[in-house]
Amino acid sequence: MPRVVRFEQFGGPEVLQVVEAERPAPGEGTVLVRVRAAGLNPVESGIRGGFLDQVYPTSFPSQQGRDVAGVVEAAGPGVTAFAPGDEVIGWTDERGTQADYAVVPAANLTARPDGVPWEVAGALYTAGAAAWAAIRAVAAGEGDTVVVANAAGGVGSIAVQLARIAGATVIGLAGEDHHEWLRGRGVVPVAYGEGVEERVRAAAGDKVDAFVDAFGAGYVDLALRLGVQPDRVNTLIDFAAVAQHGVKASGSNDASSPEVLAELAGLVAGGRLEVPVRAFPLERVAEAYAELERRHTLGKLVVTPAA
Repeated sequence: MPRVVRFEQFGGPEVLQVVEAERPAPGEGTVLVRVRAAGLNPVESGIRGGFLDQVYPTSFPSQQGRDVAGVVEAAGPGVTAFAPGDEVIGWTDERGTQADYAVVPAANLTARPDGVPWEVAGALYTAGAAAWAAIRAVAAGEGDTVVVANAAGGVGSIAVQLARIAGATVIGLAGEDHHEWLRGRGVVPVAYGEGVEERVRAAAGDKVDAFVDAFGAGYVDLALRLGVQPDRVNTLIDFAAVAQHGVKASGSNDASSPEVLAELAGLVAGGRLEVPVRAFPLERVAEAYAELERRHTLGKLVVTPAA
């Protein structure tokens, strides 16, 4: 029997269960995907914890997972762009990709290039789209110095590379255990914590043009103290700061298109973008989320059902 990750009450990773279920069937405009990898995202922890119920109403039993990469098993009525056997990357807003099979809108899919490993493909959509939107929101480009908070996380690790591709000098705020990885991607690493403002000023030569906050915890205030104009600050988390200071809050929903996903996949396939990934088998999904919720992971985590 196919398996799916479910939870029947709000709580931590311990409420997650891997249970057997009937294989779903695709409907109008959707395809059935045999899942090869499905990314984990912090918003899923918030939904499961009950903290986002007003934004994402939850009924039980509930499923998890937005990102997906896999092989088309069947196409529903009206689908002409994909056929059984096609290898795809995409997403669904209905949750449920952390499973052996998932039903995904055909309009949310793009082909998986040969040069994109399955684990990377399954991790790419939400974090990649958020990073893509954030870098464009702050208009990073040639001659700019851009600071990225949580630079080694899922979104940050992609954002620093996209800013470098755009021609910017990039300062990445991260724990020292991730500094070597950042240096290897042309990023100037700076340790977070007490004294971070002085360290950023020293690294930037007291010139910071743009700031991407992928962590929260007062980084918008830091950006403004560094002299960054509000329209060149983008936060993915601190919505109170958006209301207070007028900074931007572009994220994955602002880049929800298969064209953006295809662009990111093309950068990976061409060797210009690296997505560090750690994979867990589907049955260890609770362990994977416990790791995610420590907020010290380099890059992305995925679950990988058996091929």
